[in-house]
Amino acid sequence: MLVVTVLAGCAGPRPAPTPSGVAEPPAEAAAPVYQSGEAAYYGARFAGRTTASGEAFDPQALTAAHRRLALGTRVRVTNVDNGRTVTVRINDRGPYADGRIIDLSRAAAERLGMIESGVATVELRRID
Repeated sequence: MLVVTVLAGCAGPRPAPTPSGVAEPPAEAAAPVYQSGEAAYYGARFAGRTTASGEAFDPQALTAAHRRLALGTRVRVTNVDNGRTVTVRINDRGPYADGRIIDLSRAAAERLGMIESGVATVELRRID
């Protein structure tokens, strides 16, 4: 009986208890960087226009345009200058400006802290 108890204690790492004493599951490994480069955001003049997905562009939705990612793909975007992140859904094609890898909605750009500059260096990580 003692052998079973000892072996059960060696079954593998256990999640560390939180201050409340309840163990939490291990954090998921961060997705690898899919792409790095410059991001910009859509101007107000695009509000209401039809996107490649068929929906109307809403500057307050957390959406983005990408050249190759499948429509509906969710991407975590990180501003490398300030570390702020936002998760967006790809619903359009673009950007069409040279040197840009993604165009974000205004709401996403606000969360990344890039409204004043208009552009930011970002990293993209696919979520699904």
